[in-house]
Formats: sequence, C-alpha cells, structure tokens
Amino acid sequence: MMKRIVFVLLVFLSPNLIQAQQQVLIPMDASQTDHLKAYGVVFNHIQDGFKAKWLLNYRGGSFLIVAENDIIRKARLRNVTLQTVSSSEALTIVNQVESPGANTSVVNLEKAPKIAVYTPDQALPWDDAVTLALTYAEVEYEKIWDIEVLAGELDQYDWLHLHHEDFTGQYGKFWGNYRNTPWYITQVRQMEAMAAELGFAKVSEQKKAVAREIKRYVGNGGFLFAMCSGTDTFDIALAAENIDIAPSPFDGDPVDPNAHELLDYAKTFAFKDFNIELSPYQYEHADVDVPVAIREVDESLDFFTLFEFSAKWDPVPTMLTQNHVSSIKGFYGQTTAFRTEKVKSSVVVLAEAPGREQVKYLHGNYGNGTFTFYAGHDPEDYTHRVNDPPTDLALHPNSPGYRLILNNILFPAAKKKKRKT
Repeated sequence: MMKRIVFVLLVFLSPNLIQAQQQVLIPMDASQTDHLKAYGVVFNHIQDGFKAKWLLNYRGGSFLIVAENDIIRKARLRNVTLQTVSSSEALTIVNQVESPGANTSVVNLEKAPKIAVYTPDQALPWDDAVTLALTYAEVEYEKIWDIEVLAGELDQYDWLHLHHEDFTGQYGKFWGNYRNTPWYITQVRQMEAMAAELGFAKVSEQKKAVAREIKRYVGNGGFLFAMCSGTDTFDIALAAENIDIAPSPFDGDPVDPNAHELLDYAKTFAFKDFNIELSPYQYEHADVDVPVAIREVDESLDFFTLFEFSAKWDPVPTMLTQNHVSSIKGFYGQTTAFRTEKVKSSVVVLAEAPGREQVKYLHGNYGNGTFTFYAGHDPEDYTHRVNDPPTDLALHPNSPGYRLILNNILFPAAKKKKRKT
C-alpha cells in the first residue's frame, strides 16, 4: 500500500519537478523574432523578484532563465523566440560560456532598477527614442521634470534617462527657424513660468541647477543615460555653471564677453576643450557635435562600429555593447556624433564611425555612479525632423540601434562581482 502511495505521488509530482528543472534560453542572435520585446520579458521577470543570467557574447548576448513565473507563456505572447532546455543542458551552456579561453561571460541579473525619464508631461512617447523603446518593450517608467528634480526626488530612482533636453536654457536653439511658431512660443512661456515659480530669474539658471542636481545624483551612485542634445548640453551647462552663455533672445541680456575663457572642463562628465556657439541663429550648441559639413555622407555608407571588450574583465562595456551585429546604421540628431578630440581620455568609447574620428556611443564613471551617452535622435529615423511621424517599433523589432538603448536598463541589474586577480 505504501509503495502505491509513493508511486502515485511521484506520478503527480514528476511534471512539476521536470518543470522546475526546465530552463529557458532566450537567444539574442539573428534567430530572435523580437529582440526589443525580449528585453522587456527579462526586465519584468527580474522586477517580479526572479533572477536571470545574461550570457555575454553568447549568441548575441542571450539570456538563460529558470522556467518559472509563467515566463514561457509571457514570452510567446510577445512573439519572443525561446528554447526550453534541461538543467543539464543549461549547465553545459554555462560551462561553455565561462570557459577561460572564450571571450564570453555569465552575469547574474538580480534586481531591476527603478526607472525615471526626465521629460515634460506634454511630451509624447515618440518624441524620444528611449520612451519609445520602453513603451514598446513594456517596461514601466516614471516621468519627472525640473520641479521633482529640484525637490530631491531623483534619489528614489536607480536609473535616469535625459529626454533630448537643452540644459543651457536656449530652448533647443530652435529660435532661428521656429521662433514664430505656436509650439515654440508656448514652450518658452511654459519654461519661463516654471522658472519664476521655482524662484529663478532665468530659465538658463534653472537648467544649470537641474544639471548640478543630476550630477550629484550620479555621484551618489545613480545610472545616467542620455541621447542627442541631452548629452553635450548637459556637459556645457556644467562647464558654464557661473557664466552667462545664453544670447539675449533667450534670456534678455548679452552673453559674458569672456565666456569661452571661463569654461571649466573639470566639471564635465565626458567632454573637454569645446567652444560654445554663441549665435542664436545657429542650430548648434558647441563644437562637441560633428559639423554638418564633415558628417555628411551617403546614407548607405553611414554606419558606426561597436568595439569588442573582454567579457570577463570588462563586463560593463561588454553589457552595453551586446548585439547581434557589430556595425549599425547611423542616424542624425541635433547632436549626431561626438568629435573624438573633444572626448576625455577617462571615457570609454563604445562605438565610433570607422575612419571618421566620430564617437557615437560612450560610457564613463563619476563618483559612485555611471553615465552613458548615445548620439543621435532615433536609430530608425535617419534624419528625424520636427513634426515627422512617429517611429513604429513594431516594424523594427530587431533594431540593433534600439538594442543599445535597452542594454542600458539591464546592466544596473547585474550582480557586482569582484575582479579575479
């Protein structure tokens, strides 16, 4: 009788035991149906309190996850390609990835970062590639703006993205072409009203205060990601902390005549020795960005190349560059690419345009935190312009350019490992 009971229990439990041992491999090479949704599946799985393994440089940076939390069904509902593997097959994969002779590594993903996007309430998701990517991947984020930042609310978040903001207080340098358009006039009025509400005489002073608070946040351990003009204008605002660099159409008074001589590059994150553009008519903030005359190239020849790093010794830049291709098509923005000579030597260059001295993607440390800057506006909209229609990421589920954005929301989840000596 006892044997029969044991047999019945084993028959009843065996499917559950097999399921518990089963693991899921989410490949991120060319076989993946929807790379972008795959990031969302992994991120949300971690956010639910479960763990995952990121297999760096293995099949495009694949993920290995125990088959729990209904992850198989959730992935299939999102058209994410996966393979079920046994515990022994999973162990074989891990041993292969961790073998000393391979430029691969296993990173444990344990705690999803709480995400904030610095963006105004009136901004639409397609105004910014990151909010577009997060929305498509079904990753939750919260919006914050100047009032919340200056109230100290940044410390509630682990990861911060900067909307394509102009931290110099010059409203994106749109004055030359759009000063008479209703949307520009409304934007200026809103920003001036907020500055007055917060006790600032000028919008430029308010933006500098915001930049300083973000710098403090990063120094205390925050993860910062920025694109397009949110990169160079942030550093410009830090370098010009006590200098008036806004021409009179923006703040009602002239710029400091010694503005260039007074810039303090020691205060910046990524850029050095730049000259600021003081003309209100020029759609450019400084010579950090590659000039139009130099950047112009046939679209079919415009691409940038990811650098390869040691997965075992340099896991962070390796995580940030995981992809199923090594060359990615270029794309424009107000800040399209960073001039190589303007990038600090302490910064890690992650991608550049080969043979053109143009950095597209970079990463660095400040205090206890990190920053990652990605030039350009929209990886799937080559020459994005004002009032262009939104990008539909359902048409670009395998976008390598967008993959770089989503790498950035996963690397803060990695368990920090001590370097082997």
